[in-house]
Amino acid sequence: MIISTTSTLQGYHIDQYLGLVSGETIIGANIFKDFFASITDIVGGRSSAYEQVLREAKATAMAEMEMQARQFGANAIIGIDLDYETIREGMLMVTVSGTAVKTTKL
Repeated sequence: MIISTTSTLQGYHIDQYLGLVSGETIIGANIFKDFFASITDIVGGRSSAYEQVLREAKATAMAEMEMQARQFGANAIIGIDLDYETIREGMLMVTVSGTAVKTTKL
């Protein structure tokens, strides 16, 4: 499946717009990751624990969106928008949405 943040796909013709598809995930970081992240924040540097949690949440949301697009009969998703939100301390929400389309190669 082709997935793009753009509204067009170079080398492809969009034959049909099938509708909005989305994926959401809420993930919590555990107390040990929080502890080590706070140490990293104090001494400086990147928090690999939180980065990994964000990657996992993004992958889950993207997979959910792609599954929904396949159910629509799509072979591509365009106009992807990815958002990260903190719901409360230690709880992260990742949402992704786009337009499911049927395309043909030019």
